[in-house]
Amino acid sequence: MSYLFLIAGIALLIFGGDILVRGAVALAVRLNIPHLIIGLTIVAFGTSAPELLISIRAALTGFSGITLGNVVGSNIANMWLVLGVPALIATMCCNQKNLNHNLLFMLGASAVLIGLCFWSPLTIWHGLALVFLLFAFFADCFIRARRHKNDAEVIDEEIEELIEEAQENKSTSSLKMLGFILIGLIGLAIGAELTIKGAVDIARTFGVSDATIGLTVIAIGTSLPELAATVMAAIRAQPALALGNAIGSNIFNICAVLGITALITPVDVDPQFLQFDLWVMAAAALSITPFILYRLKINWSVGLVFLLIYCGYIYKVVEMGRTHPIDQTSLSKQIQLTEHSVRQ
Repeated sequence: MSYLFLIAGIALLIFGGDILVRGAVALAVRLNIPHLIIGLTIVAFGTSAPELLISIRAALTGFSGITLGNVVGSNIANMWLVLGVPALIATMCCNQKNLNHNLLFMLGASAVLIGLCFWSPLTIWHGLALVFLLFAFFADCFIRARRHKNDAEVIDEEIEELIEEAQENKSTSSLKMLGFILIGLIGLAIGAELTIKGAVDIARTFGVSDATIGLTVIAIGTSLPELAATVMAAIRAQPALALGNAIGSNIFNICAVLGITALITPVDVDPQFLQFDLWVMAAAALSITPFILYRLKINWSVGLVFLLIYCGYIYKVVEMGRTHPIDQTSLSKQIQLTEHSVRQ
């Protein structure tokens, strides 16, 4: 049953996030909200909703390892898995506008997160610092778009397609749009509950930490929408879109998902993150830096290397989880707290 809960939870998260985004975009278009605002805020927060719901729920029920593991694991997956797979299909040219700019934001956000984690737990003050970075990123995007009078420079093609689809369906009633949003939110809430329950049950079965599950199964599961989008972009001979999506997702995972979670409830930092995983996240971000700075191509051989490195990382995380088994009594208490919270 644990695996069914986990699979069903991740599926609901993906479905709920997609429905929420489509409903919110349609409503925003109906209200004549500028495309730039739709792309930078509504779509960005909507696509990060699954990670945000899981992170908040996990932290509130005492599973901070899942919270931080989901963010760190997703960021690693975005660099080596989400970019590695489409590179096997089509070569990526790192010559998009603003890639350098967004790369610097991602590297800066990663550095700030690593620094803040040494003052564990992450509290409201850490959350404020991360959310401030998010608003700084928004402000920079607005300034660049207005300076060049071209919203398309900061809104990728996938978002434009969503907006165009909403414009074509303007006849859709506002009630139906609100229904989509409500269904999406309900799907996200139920999906988060099922995912966490399945994940902690699996952790108890295999005797590994919740951080291990967050870094692997949950991180990969919540990265599936980005992976699907990048594969489709590669099939359509537009693999370069993957770079912008992956970098933007990493910025939001750190600044929005973890920042908002820390504003709501403290997030403990497992020593494993400080000793290993946060540095792997930094290495993953740095691994794409030369390609962007020097406008190099990410071809199938580079993609294969990325995937092999990622597989090696997953293997190492699982082995570390087995080498350092968790305190089953402590985990059982956390499980009971979670089940009590779910019943309420």
